[in-house]
Amino acid sequence: MKSVSLFDYLRSNTYPGRGILIGRSEDGKSAVTAYFIMGRSVNSRNRIFVTEGDGIRTEAFDPSKMVDPSLIIYRPVRVLGNKTIVTNGDQTDTIYELMDKQQTFEQALRTREFEPDAPNYTPRISGIMHVDDGKFNFALSILKSNDGDPSTCNRFTFAYNAPAAGEGHIIHTYMGDGNPLPSFSGEPVKTDVSGDIDAFTENVWNALNEDNKVSLFVRFIDIATGKAETRIVNKNK
Repeated sequence: MKSVSLFDYLRSNTYPGRGILIGRSEDGKSAVTAYFIMGRSVNSRNRIFVTEGDGIRTEAFDPSKMVDPSLIIYRPVRVLGNKTIVTNGDQTDTIYELMDKQQTFEQALRTREFEPDAPNYTPRISGIMHVDDGKFNFALSILKSNDGDPSTCNRFTFAYNAPAAGEGHIIHTYMGDGNPLPSFSGEPVKTDVSGDIDAFTENVWNALNEDNKVSLFVRFIDIATGKAETRIVNKNK
């Protein structure tokens, strides 16, 4: 697969929905992840990311405007030992709890399926990063309906061992805007990963559609030491 510019790719899509990128920094020293959320409704846009332990959770920016917390309030990022879990829903907790009981990433996700938000049936996207003893690997997953048919859940996992410096893969919920929203299809898109954590965060945020973007989480994990550095950007302030 040919690599594309991450920032150009994001600019070209007004509504990718929620997205996960995982890869390796340009200097090769850090495992990198970015998670963003977007929204079209007042309920979806009324959110911020806040830190919780080693991870983050979503929270209503204005609690009085929160209509329905289901599918909106969850923990996108949790850390289990040397593993960092990143997802677009409460399957973060499923993965954390079942992997803590020695099940695999794939086994945990077999207990879940796409979101019950007809007619979109939004895919559940998930990622896991494993940084240990100077080594780094990751996987991305998507659980989706069968072209809008909710009677079948299609499950795909993509594993990446020893990713190259300056290279990442992104997966997101929607191919673009629409009604119903068209689910992501194909394998995660190979992109570049450029700049230090501050430049990378700024460029990803600026590349997301101004009207629809809500929040962004970025983490760089030093592969040699496991030390993590995090940035959070919220449109609501």
